[in-house]
Amino acid sequence: MSSAKPDTRAGTLVQSFGALGPLIPGLAFAAALAYLSVQIEPLTTKAALATLGRKITITAPVIALLIGMVLHPIADRPTFTVGTTFAIKKVLRWAIALFGLKIALADILGLGLGTAFMVIVAMAATLVSGVLFARLFGRGDLYGAIAGGATAVCGASAALATASVLPHYKERESDTAFTAITVNILATVAMIAYPPLCDLLGFDHRTTGIFLGATIHDVAQVVGAGYAVSDTTGDIATVVKLFRVFMLLPVVLLVGWWFSSQGGDAHKAKVPVPVFAIMFLVFVVINSVGVIPQPAKAALVEASHWGLLLAIAALGLNTSLGTILRVGPRHLMVVVSSTAVIFIIPLIWLLVVR
Repeated sequence: MSSAKPDTRAGTLVQSFGALGPLIPGLAFAAALAYLSVQIEPLTTKAALATLGRKITITAPVIALLIGMVLHPIADRPTFTVGTTFAIKKVLRWAIALFGLKIALADILGLGLGTAFMVIVAMAATLVSGVLFARLFGRGDLYGAIAGGATAVCGASAALATASVLPHYKERESDTAFTAITVNILATVAMIAYPPLCDLLGFDHRTTGIFLGATIHDVAQVVGAGYAVSDTTGDIATVVKLFRVFMLLPVVLLVGWWFSSQGGDAHKAKVPVPVFAIMFLVFVVINSVGVIPQPAKAALVEASHWGLLLAIAALGLNTSLGTILRVGPRHLMVVVSSTAVIFIIPLIWLLVVR
C-alpha cells in the first residue's frame, strides 16, 4: 500500500509535464524572439546615430512585435499557436500583475479625480458612438454595441463579454471575431504610432502615460507602448488602462440591460473577472507596505519585464499582416470611427489641462 503513493505522485508529475508539453514550441519561439529583440535594440541606436546623427532607439517590444508579424506565416500552426496563445492570455496577465511591485498607492491616487472622470466620459462616448456609427455605415445596433464595447474597454475580451449579453442574431459570432481581430490590429498600430505622436505634441512622461492608457484598446499594447517610452510612462499607462478594465463589468451589464427587450439576458452573461487587475492592486499594496525584501522584489520585477516581452513577441507571431487587407470596409469603419472617439476626447482633454 505504501508504494502506491510514490507511484501516484510520479504519475501526477508526468501528467503535469505532459500538459505543459504542447506549450513548449510556441513559448520557445516567442522566448527566442524576445531575446533576439533585446540584442537588436542597442544596434538600432547605433545605426540611427551613424546615419541620422541622433540617438533614436527602436525598443525591444516594438522589435519583437514587428519581427513576430513577419514570422507569422511560420508561427501560424497548432504546433506554435498553443504556446503563443498561452503567453498572450496567461503569461501577460501575470507579468502585468507583477508590475504592481513597481507602483505605490500614492501613484494611483496621484492620477486624480480629473483623470478618472476623463476616462469615464471617453469610454461612455465611445460605447454610444459604436451604435451610432453602426447605423451611419448601415450595420446593426448589435454589431455597434460589440464594436463600441471593445474599443471603449479592453479590446477582444470586451468584445466577447459584450456579445454574451446581446440577443442572438445570425452574424453574432462572425461580428465578434471580426471585432476582436480588428481592435488587435488597431491597438498594435497605436502601440507603434502613439508614443511618437505624444513626443511631437510635447507631452511629458506622465501625460503620455495617461494618453496611452486612455486610448489604446488592449492591455498588451498599452504596456508595450508605455514602457517603450519610460518606466514612469509605463507605470501610469498601466494604472489608467487597468482602471478601464475594471469598468468592463458595468459596461457589459449596461449593454445587457439596454438590449434586454430584444431578447438579451444580462443575468446569464459570463463576464470575465479581471483577476490579473485585482492581483495588480494586491501587489501595489504589498509594494506600498514594503514587506518584500529588495532582492526578491527586483527578481519579480525582472520576471515581469521578460514576461511582458515574451507576450509581446507572441502577440506579433499571432498577428497576420494579411488580415488588414481582408476586413470588410463598413464593419471596419465602425471600429475605426469608435477608435477615433476614444482617441480625440483624451487628446483634447490633455491638451487643455496639461
